[in-house]
Amino acid sequence: MTHGNKGMTLLELAIGILLTGIVLSAAFSLYITQQKQLIIQDEITDVQSNIRAATAELATQIRLAGFELPEGLQAIQAYNTNPDTIILTYASPDFSQVKTEHQMPDPYSVLQCDGHDLSNLRDNEWVYIADPILGMGEYFLATAVDYSSSSIQHGTMALSHSYPPDSRILKIMQFKYYVDMSDSSHPNLMRQVNNEAPQVFAENITDMQFRYSLSSLNVVDVPIIDNMIREVLISVAARTDKPDQDFQNQYRRRTLTTSVKVRNLGIN
Repeated sequence: MTHGNKGMTLLELAIGILLTGIVLSAAFSLYITQQKQLIIQDEITDVQSNIRAATAELATQIRLAGFELPEGLQAIQAYNTNPDTIILTYASPDFSQVKTEHQMPDPYSVLQCDGHDLSNLRDNEWVYIADPILGMGEYFLATAVDYSSSSIQHGTMALSHSYPPDSRILKIMQFKYYVDMSDSSHPNLMRQVNNEAPQVFAENITDMQFRYSLSSLNVVDVPIIDNMIREVLISVAARTDKPDQDFQNQYRRRTLTTSVKVRNLGIN
């Protein structure tokens, strides 16, 4: 056998195995690192999506706050609870132009809304009636709606008094937003619509702060008179669902700030 036909020595084989192991180990390490980075990027993307959804929702409802709202109802209620809480109220746009056309004979009488479209009102919905003379109103349960005669019954629930013609009847929408910190490992932005049970709107929201720019040019945490509010400054903070062990075992966090001009306050 010539020298060129000799097989690999044990040393050469060991060196080959060692080099192969080094290459495979480096490739596997690179793969693990890339997988971790992908997971982190996915979680950061989720955080950013949650913040954008939260701020977009708040901005939409703040712009509507006060729409067609009668006297006696507060459009924006601010609570400096750290994280802050906000309650936004407005008349539903799909049922805001309905009025009574006749004087009620007594507080039990059917509400006659001749010529008005009641198609967006259903039996057993709560509505609000506003007296244009007294500047006050109250909620009542519309127990039966007659679309052909444009009339609303309120069952055996007597109103506080006999309402005059041109009393407005509205569906009031109220949205409450707050951060639920009861489970510190999973804080969430909660939304409560009217008297329904609160629902999670955005996950892993850790903080929500509001400041209010007033017609007096002051910026406050809690406005005394909501009709003075001209702009709401919003700051929402969120974090990843799980801590990053390679990031000093800390959560990755993001904060988004924006401002929203109110449209329906101080316009009179």
